[in-house]
This record gives sequence, C-alpha cells and structure tokens, in this order.
Amino acid sequence: MLKEFFTAALGMQNQNTRLEVIANNLANANTNGYKSANVFERNLIDASENFNNVSGNVEQNDSPIGSYYDLSAGNYSKTDNPLDIAIDGDGYFLVVDSEGKQYLTRNGAFQLATDGTITTKDGKKLTGEDGEIKISSELFSNPKITQDNKAMNLRVSESGELFLNDSLVGKINIVSPSDPSRLQSVSNGDFILTGNSDMQYLDPNQVKVHQGWLEGSNVNVVNEMVKMIELQRNYEMGGKIIQINDQTLDRSIALGRFI
Repeated sequence: MLKEFFTAALGMQNQNTRLEVIANNLANANTNGYKSANVFERNLIDASENFNNVSGNVEQNDSPIGSYYDLSAGNYSKTDNPLDIAIDGDGYFLVVDSEGKQYLTRNGAFQLATDGTITTKDGKKLTGEDGEIKISSELFSNPKITQDNKAMNLRVSESGELFLNDSLVGKINIVSPSDPSRLQSVSNGDFILTGNSDMQYLDPNQVKVHQGWLEGSNVNVVNEMVKMIELQRNYEMGGKIIQINDQTLDRSIALGRFI
C-alpha cells in the first residue's frame, strides 16, 4: 500500500518539475536568443530497486529528473537596428556584468550606453579582443571620423568587426563552450559555464554575424501547450491515486480495529 503512495508521489513530483520547465519556456517564448529547456528521467534503476525493497538511493535530496537545453537556433527577424546582431551558426556573445562575471548569450539586442560601451538590455557589457568594447569620446569628436559632425554610421562586418564610419572600434568576441552540457541558463536567455568546463574563442573564419537582425527564441509554443495539457492530466491522475489509496488505507485501519 505504501509503495503505491510513494510511486504516485514520485511521479507527481516529476510532473510538477516538467510543468515548471514548460511554464518557463512559454514565459520566454518572446525572449531573444532564448533556448528551450527539456527534462529527462534519471536514477530509474535505483527507483526500481527501491520499489522492490532493495536498498537504493532513490530517496535522496535530488529529484530523479534532470534538464537539458535545446541549443538549436531560433527564427531570425530583420530589424535594421544597427546594434541588433545575430550569430549565424555556432557560438555565443561573451558579455560581462558590473562585477566582471562572464555570461554567454545569443541575445544580440544591444544598445549604446552613455559611457560609450555596448550593452545588453540589462546592462551587461559586450566584450571584444581587448576587453569591453567602447566607443570613446575622442572618436565622436574626431572630425576625420565623424565627417565634420555629419551622421555617424555604426557598421558590423560579418566577422564581427565593429566600425564607427571607417574607423575600427573593436572585434566582437564569439565564443563556444568546450562542453555544451555544462551550460546553465540564468536569465534573459543568458548562460553561465559550470564545473570545469571552459570556452574557446572562435577564429574569425568560423564566425559569421548579421547586423540589423535578431535571433528569436526557439520555443515551439504549440508543442509546449500540448505537453502542458498532457502533464496536467497526469498530475491530476497521480493525485486521484493517492486519494484512493488513502481511503483504502483508512478502511483497512478501521476494519483492523474489530479483528
């Protein structure tokens, strides 16, 4: 009887985790560069042994379910914004926060900060070969570059070189993790590297970026909704199993009092 309780509760716990992952995917369906998450079962052998009264470690702190990311590219859309940049192929932009912590992202919606740095919407700074890419005030005031204060043109080549008119500002870093399974999603489609994994800087010949384009999320909203409906039904079924077994146990206890 108690095995049925444990089996149903374990299944409901897994379904709840799946629902949380799907809900997060749907919430980020419009987040540029977001990569959808999926889940998979693990420790099934330990679980099976535990159900058969064989010593196992299924009753551990970690849920017998894990997650992974679909790192395929999302849909590309043309924006004509000079600071919208999309990566064609593998690789990630390398950005840093105010504390110098590094993040990998496919979200190429950048903006020009007041100090001349190029940042993400949440303030992380885009890096290049020489550190943070920054358009200095000297470049803005140089008449040879600004063409006597006429319109300035920010241009990004396919290899990631950023120009202010014809003056080179910097070369955008495009990096690739040595072990993609070590990527951990944090927020806004950004990743951090965990464990002992490192990253490599891609050769310019391996890099191809497109200015005025954005990569969207790779979340398939219809598929996620279908999975959510199915999981909700499975979760409700698990609850009914626990309820029925609880009622049966109560009756057994009641009958036992008269024996």
